[in-house]
Amino acid sequence: MRSPSYKAIVDEYAAAIRSGALPAGTRLPTHRALARDRRIALATATRVYAELGAAGLVVGEQGRGTFVRVRSDYDGIEPSRTLPVPRVAELSFNQPLAPEQRDLLRQALRALASSGDAEALLRQHPPGGHRHDRAVVARYLLDRGVDTAPENVLLASGAQQALDCVLRTLTRPGDVLAVDALSYPGIKLLAAAHGLDLTPVPATPAGPDLDALDRLCRTRPVRAVYTIPTVHNPLGWVLDRPRRERLAAVAAEHDCTLIEDGTYAFLETAPPPPLHALAPDRTCYVAGLSKNVAPGLRFGFAVLPDRHLRAATTHLRAAAWGAPGLTTALATGWLADGTVTRLEQQRRTDAAARQHLARTALAGLTITAHPTSYIQWLTLEPHQRPDQVAALLAAEGILISTADAFATTPHHPNAIRLALATPPLSELPAALHRLRSTIESIAP
Repeated sequence: MRSPSYKAIVDEYAAAIRSGALPAGTRLPTHRALARDRRIALATATRVYAELGAAGLVVGEQGRGTFVRVRSDYDGIEPSRTLPVPRVAELSFNQPLAPEQRDLLRQALRALASSGDAEALLRQHPPGGHRHDRAVVARYLLDRGVDTAPENVLLASGAQQALDCVLRTLTRPGDVLAVDALSYPGIKLLAAAHGLDLTPVPATPAGPDLDALDRLCRTRPVRAVYTIPTVHNPLGWVLDRPRRERLAAVAAEHDCTLIEDGTYAFLETAPPPPLHALAPDRTCYVAGLSKNVAPGLRFGFAVLPDRHLRAATTHLRAAAWGAPGLTTALATGWLADGTVTRLEQQRRTDAAARQHLARTALAGLTITAHPTSYIQWLTLEPHQRPDQVAALLAAEGILISTADAFATTPHHPNAIRLALATPPLSELPAALHRLRSTIESIAP
């Protein structure tokens, strides 16, 4: 008897899931069992589950198997922001703001309006920004350990555009981009958009498994390595200096470029030297002002080696020329007068207070977090599945992020990420107690 086409098997499972014949939470056969029962190759069985996963119908969880997903639209990399009930807490996205920032913004806008040449803000800036604006960013970066000339700084409309520019400069479709097994979701979106082969590096409690990265580079042509060495998103680690030196050495041995994401680095009070300081000729440093100042201030920057500057500038020109003049004036003004540095100190104090409240409210649960970050990684019990938890919490007015948004592996950890920056500090404990109660209500 001829084996059915794998597409027919995909369609059969999809129909059963959509009709409810296979309800949410159903554990599907293992890949080997599916291959045996349907008389198909193991690789074909893996392809069946991969297509069902891409359609949002199933989720694979490391060490547990493949499950029919709860179809609530509140999990995954682009969850719904519309809740079925009044919102109680936004714990899926960090939007750090402080009441005094309203007055800061008004003062800054009044100063810009009364400046000698306000009309200059409406003129088109060169792609990547004027040299004097780049110099302001270069001086600010010195405090982060990044010593660069203004000419090597390119200004962009947020860190995401800066990262996009770097990837366009370094890679071509089909190139291998090494990334942590759990990483910033934006790198997944960009890799898919650019047709890159996103290849995961296993994680250890102290950071990426550098032996595994070395083996990967020996067996595959890794073009670049994307890494968050200081206050990792979502796991919070800070790589120590020996690991940074080893990472730089691996990149040098295999001629890889390092893409260092410094978005959350300001939260660490005494970080080791950035990778850029250890390997400036093969590191592209990317960061912005969305987490340390305001998410709506779309101002980012990339620091690139000389050999990449011309191509990166061309990519910025083709995309959006970089940061708008008004945004640049506002951002560089706050960088130059110390406002950003003051806000960063406030953020660290605020993040530490929120971490303390969260650890108290969630005591006894398995939490991974940096002590002064806005992120907590909560590992669930085996019977508590992330998609199920996300749906139940949405019904309570609470948004969270599920592990599959961060996973670069086919199977995802049984975990959720909590973003602590957005709720008012006074409301955070009650929201977290409600979250805990909802999770613990799930019976084994």
